[in-house]
Amino acid sequence: MTIRLLELRTGRIRAYPGAGGEPWRSAIGKQPAPGPLRLTRLGLEGDQVAHPDVHGGPDQAVLAYASEHYPLWRAEGVPAGHGDFGENLLLSGLTDREACIGDRYALGEAVLQVSHPRQPCNTLARRFQRKDIVPLVWSLGRGGWYLRVLQEGWVAAGQDLTLLDRPNPGATAARVLAAFQKAAQEPGEALAMAALEGLTGEWRDKLRAKAGLS
Repeated sequence: MTIRLLELRTGRIRAYPGAGGEPWRSAIGKQPAPGPLRLTRLGLEGDQVAHPDVHGGPDQAVLAYASEHYPLWRAEGVPAGHGDFGENLLLSGLTDREACIGDRYALGEAVLQVSHPRQPCNTLARRFQRKDIVPLVWSLGRGGWYLRVLQEGWVAAGQDLTLLDRPNPGATAARVLAAFQKAAQEPGEALAMAALEGLTGEWRDKLRAKAGLS
């Protein structure tokens, strides 16, 4: 199946009104880019990160999300549209249950590698103004996944992604997310995922710690 970049999205840091009156800051509100953008080791040109202590950096240069998920969310009563999960790359033809840790893809002039799944956090709950969205993402495995940039270059919406290498077939982003969630009950699976080539050191440590190893 063809994997296509449908939209490139970037966002600026802005303040959002909080449910209790206290505003919160985020760059989750990504907007479509009108033309090609340069993709660097730290992300897309013009994209901002509100909390660099937990977001951004070389291992989280861009967030990808499957366009196929959006009609599923709407059918389940979650009014989600393109960009609502804060993705930089809106893709068709590749989902969390297909993208594998360590996958290398060519996109335009750039080469990217899947680094780890997106761990759902309170920013999504604030974004959707629903407390159940985080447990739903955990249970359904639809959080998206991060990629690192191995080769910088210009990229544009409408381009296809070409799989160059898959060192960990079957070790999908959704599987790693589930392994982290169930690590205490299934430590063997968590440790197997922690050993994956291409997984970030942060996630390697998290999986091992939750499986009972420090």
